[in-house]
Amino acid sequence: MRIALAQLNTVVGDLAGNRAKIIRALSDTQALGADLVVFPELATTGYPPEDLLLRPGFVRAARESLEEIALATDGVVALVGTPWFDRDLANACAVCAGGRVEAIYSKHFLPNYGVFDEHRYFAEGHDLVVLALGDASVGITICEDVWQPGPPATDLALAGAQLIVNLSASPYHVGKAEAREEMLVTRARDTSSYVAFCNLAGGQDELVFDGHSVVLDPAGDVVARAPGFREHLLVVDLEPRDAIGRRLSDIRRRELDRSREAAPEVATVELAAPPAHDDPVAAETLPFEPKLEQMRLALTLGLRDYVEKNGFRDVVVGVSGGIDSAVTATLCVDALGATRVHCVSMPSRFSSEGTKSDAREVAERLGCDFRELPIEPPVRAFHDALGGEIDGGLAGLAAENLQARVRGVLLMALSNTYGWLVVSTGNKSELAVGYSTLYGDMVGGFSLLKDVFKTDVTRLARHLNERAGREIVPRSTIERPPSAELREDQRDEDSIPAYEALDPVLEAYVEEDRSREDLLVLFDRDVVERAVALVDRAEYKRRQAPPGVKLRPKAFGRDRRTPITNHWRG
Repeated sequence: MRIALAQLNTVVGDLAGNRAKIIRALSDTQALGADLVVFPELATTGYPPEDLLLRPGFVRAARESLEEIALATDGVVALVGTPWFDRDLANACAVCAGGRVEAIYSKHFLPNYGVFDEHRYFAEGHDLVVLALGDASVGITICEDVWQPGPPATDLALAGAQLIVNLSASPYHVGKAEAREEMLVTRARDTSSYVAFCNLAGGQDELVFDGHSVVLDPAGDVVARAPGFREHLLVVDLEPRDAIGRRLSDIRRRELDRSREAAPEVATVELAAPPAHDDPVAAETLPFEPKLEQMRLALTLGLRDYVEKNGFRDVVVGVSGGIDSAVTATLCVDALGATRVHCVSMPSRFSSEGTKSDAREVAERLGCDFRELPIEPPVRAFHDALGGEIDGGLAGLAAENLQARVRGVLLMALSNTYGWLVVSTGNKSELAVGYSTLYGDMVGGFSLLKDVFKTDVTRLARHLNERAGREIVPRSTIERPPSAELREDQRDEDSIPAYEALDPVLEAYVEEDRSREDLLVLFDRDVVERAVALVDRAEYKRRQAPPGVKLRPKAFGRDRRTPITNHWRG
């Protein structure tokens, strides 16, 4: 049989647009002679639709859209992810064939951790659905169902499924694609089945879905793999009956069958046998991209989709001559093109000639619009306005933060005037310890590097230069000691530990939830004490930060949710 995995980039709530993409993919697969086409999880609505699922009108419209999709299934069986209401709401796979919805499978395992909140919206399914396409037997699962080491995948195999398909919306973080495929290899071997995994590809708010759809044989070997971070139609020829030979020699299935208390209900859907294919397709197996390239692709995809799906045309970036703003501007150009990116330098009297020069240099090398707006006049005006209210005049941290806030005002004025989205430039290390200014450098509609540690920003800068084959981010920018340049001779290390020492502590504390006692065994005491205190104190700032691409296993906002008012220290 010939199967197709339609790795689509859907838009949450755009039922008409998603329907058009699905029907177009159906047409393409029919032209290629596919017998079965698999779409991602909740393809009709986009993922995750969140509280749209609490609106009856939205659920009804999704069902009507599904019925229109089903009408386009002439000569092909389509497995379409969709919400389905029947006494309660299910995260479902609709089996569409012959112009109608033939069956519904409801997702069994509803994730409720990290970025997932599916118990809020869906009821759990319990029954199994197996498609009988002639001699081929196909079992259906949805996303989390296949992450579980036992049922429903093992129950489907015991029910005779030779191919287990998985409709998925699996969000990306660094290392996720490879780890996920390792899990799928284990599922294929444990069930002695082919496994076909179809993932979403695209950005949705903070989330990025990386695609990397894959087909594995019963031995766990990769038959075909789609590229990451873009739409793709993966087509492959399989002989599902090849799974039978492996099952005859793998007695684990028999032990598993004997140990079950009771077999679950299985709905078998009889469909027409697919025709023989005399023109075999060549399966493609594209390699995983290296780590830094995956990071670049995820960041550019997340930004591009946030900008375009929300109706923006251009973006504006405050370039300081520092590495964060240089990397942000470069990634913006990667995502949108130079003509849509505007770079604004806002030097103060503390800005060095080196940083002013590097800010202009980055914009020129990228081919972006560049503007320089010195902030000394408005800063002076604020000092004059506040002079009579504050004894001794504005000084210290208040004077430093004023400069950052003036820059935020200027960027937002340009945004309001021209409709440009402000892309802020702060990184995860700064956000973690609160080394940022509310309504200043944190201002913006999207925070591109929000989940990128400072040390990874430096690695990304070098990668961007290597990939371009030229120096886009100036070497002086990469090598210069980090500084906010809000006072004379300022260095980041005056206020926070050096990033090389800080980032490993942050990763352990923020992403691995290691205790203070654990950290003191692993890292320098002074770094640990300072980092933990700063992280805990800065939660109120993080609540007010713009959304940004989730790139790590535990991102602020979506994954890590701690109370602002909190007296626990450990």
